[in-house]
Amino acid sequence: MTYTTLTITRDSHTATVTLNRPDVRNAFNETTIAEIQRAFSELGDDAGLRAIVLAANGPAFCAGADLNWMKKMAGYTHAENHADALQLAQMLRTIYLCPKPVVARVQGDCYAGGMGLVAACDIVVAVEEANFCLSEVKLGLIPATISPYVIKAMGEQAARRYCLTAERFGAREALRIGFAHEVVGAEALDAKVAEVVKALVNNSPHAVQQAKMLVRDVSGQAVSDALLADTAERIAQIRASDQGREGVASFLEKRKPAWLN
Repeated sequence: MTYTTLTITRDSHTATVTLNRPDVRNAFNETTIAEIQRAFSELGDDAGLRAIVLAANGPAFCAGADLNWMKKMAGYTHAENHADALQLAQMLRTIYLCPKPVVARVQGDCYAGGMGLVAACDIVVAVEEANFCLSEVKLGLIPATISPYVIKAMGEQAARRYCLTAERFGAREALRIGFAHEVVGAEALDAKVAEVVKALVNNSPHAVQQAKMLVRDVSGQAVSDALLADTAERIAQIRASDQGREGVASFLEKRKPAWLN
C-alpha cells in the first residue's frame, strides 16, 4: 500500500512504521491518523511479523496535532468534532490492541497526541534529550482521547500532575514515572531498540501475543474466582498449543525451538 505521511520498512520478522512529516515535527492530521490505523491493522494481521517499531524522522518524534488541522477543526460542529476525535481514538486503540508487540523508538520531543501514540505501544525506548508534555490545557483543551493509554502508562498520580500543569518533563522523569522503559544516549538508541526487538522475536510468537493479551486483560482486576479460572484456562490452552508443546520439548531436549530455525 502507498502511504503519504509514513514510511514502512521490513527486516526479517520486524516492521518499522516511521512518521514522515519532519517539516511539521511529525504532527498528525486526518491523513496521518487514517494511515497509522491502516498500517497497524495490516501489520497486525501479517503472520510473518513478530514485532513492530514505531519511529519518526527528524528532530521531533511527534508534536501532536497539525496546526492546519486544528484550524480546520475550529470550525467544526459538535458532531464533526466528535467524529474526528473518534477516528483518533480508534487509531490509538488499533496500536494498543495490535497482536504484535510494538516498540516506540522516541528520538526526540513528544507532545500532546504524540504521547498517546507512545503510550499505546508496549515498550518505550527514548533518548535522553527527549522532552514530553501533555500540553492540551494550555490551549483550553484536555487530553481526552489519549487519556486511557497515558494514564495506564504513567499512573494516575503522575497523570494528575502533568495533565493539569502541562509542564514539560524530560526523559529521565518519563523513566521514573514508568512512561518510558529505557532511556539512552542518541548514539545508543538504535542498538537498544535492536536489543529489545531481538528479545521479542526470539520468543514464541504465539506466546508473546497471548502474554500481551494477558497483561492487558488482567491489569486492574480483582483476584476473584473468575480471574483464577480465566488464568488457569489460559495456561491450559497454551500448554496444549503447538508452540507450547514445542517450547517445552526443545527446552528439555536442549535444542532451539522450531520458531528459531
